[in-house]
Amino acid sequence: MFNRPVVALIGSFLVLAVGLFRLMTESLSTTPLFIAYVFIITGLIGVVANGIRLGKTNSGR
Repeated sequence: MFNRPVVALIGSFLVLAVGLFRLMTESLSTTPLFIAYVFIITGLIGVVANGIRLGKTNSGR
């Protein structure tokens, strides 16, 4: 089951990237700034949690 943590890590990173993209640029003006902060926070939590999970998966092998 090595594949699931990698996919989850990539997905969390993409959510983080969308939030940062919205915060750094003003091109997605239809998205409220609050949503960008929510994406950044949840993406960061997901990246950290899935990174730890992936590290535990790799160290168990």
